[in-house]
Amino acid sequence: MARIRRALLMNGNEIEYVETENPPRGGMKYTYFTPDKSYVIQFFNDPANANDPKIQDRIKAIIGRYNPTVSEENGGAKGNDSITAEYFSKRFCWPVDIVVKPQFGIVCPSYPKNFFFGDNASQILNIKGKDKKSNWFTGKSRKYLNSSETGDFRSMLQMSILLARSLRRMHQAGLAHSDLSCNNVLVDPRSGTCVIIDIDSLVVPGLYPPEVIGTRGYVAPEVLQTLGMSREDRKFPSVQTDLHSMAVLIYEYIFLRHPIIGPKIYSQDPEEDDHLCLGKCATFIEDPDDTSNRPDNLSYTIKDLGPYLEELFIRAFCQGLHSPKERPTAMEWERGLVKTWNLLHRCTNPNCEKKYFILYDTSKPVCPFCGMKIKNKTIMKLDFMTQRKGYTGRWFKSSELIAEDNTPICSWNLYSNVYPDEKASDREVKAYIKYEDEKYYLVNLAADNLLSPDGSIIPRGHATEITDRSTFRLVRDKNSLLLHAELFENI
Repeated sequence: MARIRRALLMNGNEIEYVETENPPRGGMKYTYFTPDKSYVIQFFNDPANANDPKIQDRIKAIIGRYNPTVSEENGGAKGNDSITAEYFSKRFCWPVDIVVKPQFGIVCPSYPKNFFFGDNASQILNIKGKDKKSNWFTGKSRKYLNSSETGDFRSMLQMSILLARSLRRMHQAGLAHSDLSCNNVLVDPRSGTCVIIDIDSLVVPGLYPPEVIGTRGYVAPEVLQTLGMSREDRKFPSVQTDLHSMAVLIYEYIFLRHPIIGPKIYSQDPEEDDHLCLGKCATFIEDPDDTSNRPDNLSYTIKDLGPYLEELFIRAFCQGLHSPKERPTAMEWERGLVKTWNLLHRCTNPNCEKKYFILYDTSKPVCPFCGMKIKNKTIMKLDFMTQRKGYTGRWFKSSELIAEDNTPICSWNLYSNVYPDEKASDREVKAYIKYEDEKYYLVNLAADNLLSPDGSIIPRGHATEITDRSTFRLVRDKNSLLLHAELFENI
């Protein structure tokens, strides 16, 4: 029978929770909800863990000085302001307080509602109310989900950007997750969002050792390979092992398959085969120099993602698979994913499941997922140039964008000192590209001092044509980007 209990928090306040007979249990903790289900109260399964001063100190540090969801001014992570704290509060289910009575525990926000399956998620699976772990969407169960749940290529790419950005912030704060996996990153492909959970087991390098080795399929090969060795010789979860786990998740989001589990047999003993497959003998299924683990049915590959992501996946799963120091950082993934995002193009096939693809080669404007060629007679590519500091009139290419009808232009497309990350406080669409009658136009929605190719101001609500080889500063500002437009014939 459910009963309302009160828990005493470290700050002296009390919080109510509903005590039930069979609360949900994980590997280390069990969970109760507050009456309105906006928060969860978690206690440890093992009283020894609850009373361990090292675990208590780690959780206090995670909630306090390492917390990216609280501003530095209010005791959170160094370098955090209120804008970044608010941004990352939506990317993590970060513990907010510590329970001291009736026993040591933590208080966390409940997962947002969009990370739970609703009534119409599947006509076959009984998944209403279950949390959206990513393997529902990347594994065999995907085919049983209603299409409204599965998102498209664009939304999966957006989830990848948010995951990389969140992990980059965590690593900047000096933390490692240690068990990043499909179980600890909840996803919502409909909105293209994700949230990292199970924060209280984070590793603070040099201070608090890891308690877990990770989840099958996401554990870094060096951790699996050194199991059973002496503590001095073992490899434990760290920032570098996080980078392997993150790369696996991103690959799964984009390709709906695992990057290492392939057809190759390493041993006739199933247990040893699995151990070798994911550990000592791990081989990327798309390794360009070793095709021994390559499936026969790779309909699209890392080459279809353009140069930025292809290079990152090669570094992660070829050079870095068994050499952790060679793995791309979370910041490199974030930047490569954002650059790739700018090359997105709609597929003109209304029945294409993916709906978008990466148009990195203007001579081959064909969707790799369905084989449909885009219908526009021309393709416009926009190069954004940044002026070198101290060198007036000298510019270098800082980003590029494939433009199509209704392509948004935001502050980071106008100014060299704005980047589309957590610090971008102004996310309003300032202008957009209009494709009409085989011509491209720059339409001003809300930009101040937006310029046309001839240097005149474009009033709000007005447009100017962008022609082939147009080169002009975008706004009347010292930090303005220089735009160079190029048209390619779609032959």
